[in-house]
Amino acid sequence: MDDTGPVAGASLHVRDLLVTPRRWTLWRQRPRLIAFCLVTEAVAIGTTVLAAEWVHPGVKDVLVMLALAVLGITQAELGRQVERVRRRVNGTPHINMTSVWTFAGVLLLPPALVAALVAVLYAHLALRSWYRLQRVPAFRSVINGSVVVLTCYVARLVLELFGVHGIGDVLQHGWLGVAAIAGTVAAYFVANALLILGALNLTYRSIRELFGGWADNLVELATLCLGTLTALAMATQPVLVVMVVPPLLVLHRGVLVKQLEVAATKDEKTGLFNTLGWHNLATSELARAGRTNETTGVLMVDLDHFKQVNDTYGHLAGDLALKAVADTITAQVRSYDSVGRFGGEEFVVLLPGVAESHVVAVAERIRHAVSELVVPVDFADDGRVIKDLSVSIGVAMYPTAGTVVDRLLHAADTALYSAKNSGRNKVVSF
Repeated sequence: MDDTGPVAGASLHVRDLLVTPRRWTLWRQRPRLIAFCLVTEAVAIGTTVLAAEWVHPGVKDVLVMLALAVLGITQAELGRQVERVRRRVNGTPHINMTSVWTFAGVLLLPPALVAALVAVLYAHLALRSWYRLQRVPAFRSVINGSVVVLTCYVARLVLELFGVHGIGDVLQHGWLGVAAIAGTVAAYFVANALLILGALNLTYRSIRELFGGWADNLVELATLCLGTLTALAMATQPVLVVMVVPPLLVLHRGVLVKQLEVAATKDEKTGLFNTLGWHNLATSELARAGRTNETTGVLMVDLDHFKQVNDTYGHLAGDLALKAVADTITAQVRSYDSVGRFGGEEFVVLLPGVAESHVVAVAERIRHAVSELVVPVDFADDGRVIKDLSVSIGVAMYPTAGTVVDRLLHAADTALYSAKNSGRNKVVSF
């Protein structure tokens, strides 16, 4: 579990990997995450030992496992450039393509060999990260592999509950076999979401954060479908399994393109929409409001005395303050309201389908929440915090203040300057 990584510019030596357990990076994580990692790994190891005693694999099973491992490693190497860009663009845990091979293993292999397949694939990912000096903590690879092992066991259990013992039985059971595959896919999907996106992150606040967005779900479903086709090919005509790799690489690249499109509309520091992304979304919302004759509110939010924050605490601390304010604004509005960073310390909020009184109430709620913010300067390690923050907010309403985005922004900006000039930490309507 050592994940100290090599010194920048140096080659990877054994001494960089073999350190005492007390120096593992795992111990520097949150207590809940440490407990989750240890329990999950213990359960994965224990169930694998029991599985190995329960079913003894044959030579054919071992050959199938090795074939899936080779295919998985080959696909990972062919797609490593795309994966590297995906991680750089996304910056968060994301669905990878190993589900194709692990789910095929669920349908083809005894449980213990499925665990061996997962171990090989994730060991390859970990070693590749070390070799390329990416400094990925080793405990992440270990816990991710353990979670996938448990996910595979849950899916295999569901398959057995249907009375189906593998892909060969599926072909013999007709529609029952189809139902078994569907149930196994659903079990894999749900178990993976609950374990990885839920318990591992330990920070989700909504169903969307727990199960991911539609794009993530569709990618996971696509990989499971390809895993099913891989298992069918291995069971009927093994040579055809290589035909799974090209569409998998195309899918991988397609996911990257989508992530790049999303990244082009996001602000890097806050995760909000950038000016272009917010403007395009606001234009669409105003067009809809025109068709439905609904009022829509626009807020222009400016962080007061932000230069003093930078001068006092430094620009890195200023970035933390911007992110905290962005998160606070997002927490005070509805999930379908649009929040963007307009530039510098200014933010914009679009509130569709609400009356002016409600828009002003939301603005006051944001102003009050920001005034109570306390932002720890984590990297300083000296207990310093940023507090006494405040915002001035300008309010403009569609259609009374304007019918196009630029006109509404100008009106909200005018109201914002009135709030600034009258003492700051205020909400003013145009």
